[in-house]
Amino acid sequence: MENNYSKAQLTWLLVLRIFVGWHFLFEGMVKVLNPNWTAAPYLMDSQGHFRSFFVNMAGNAGLMNTVNFLNEWALVLIGLGLIIGAFSRLSCIGGILLLIMYTLSHPALIGAKYAMPFEGSYFLIDKNLVELAALGVLFVFPSARVIGVDSLLVKVLPSGFRKFII
Repeated sequence: MENNYSKAQLTWLLVLRIFVGWHFLFEGMVKVLNPNWTAAPYLMDSQGHFRSFFVNMAGNAGLMNTVNFLNEWALVLIGLGLIIGAFSRLSCIGGILLLIMYTLSHPALIGAKYAMPFEGSYFLIDKNLVELAALGVLFVFPSARVIGVDSLLVKVLPSGFRKFII
């Protein structure tokens, strides 16, 4: 891939990718390493239009086992993918999907009361949506093709895989 990024652009895209990746990886590892962690309380605390969907999900023990596993390991794999720049566009898509689910469960709406307080005061745009926007930037500016494992994968994977995966 031809590198059309300036040194400053590439540096800041790399910093953004590593910071977002670290946040995903750390959130995932905290959950993986805690055998008692479950997303059920978070889902039970849902507000907004999709509340019943998330509350019903939390009420199904079998489904919660799957949700917990997928959430934990998706966070870890997305984080690792972003940090090392491997399958970075796929990692961005996965991260965006997770953040959409988190936002639908806990929208930043006036009057919404959550059991766990937010770190600040939000209206419509919260940290999840800011991180989602950052992943959107990383998706359209795939710096991992220049600095990352994707720079190697782009040479060996068939072209059909490259567009959305790396």
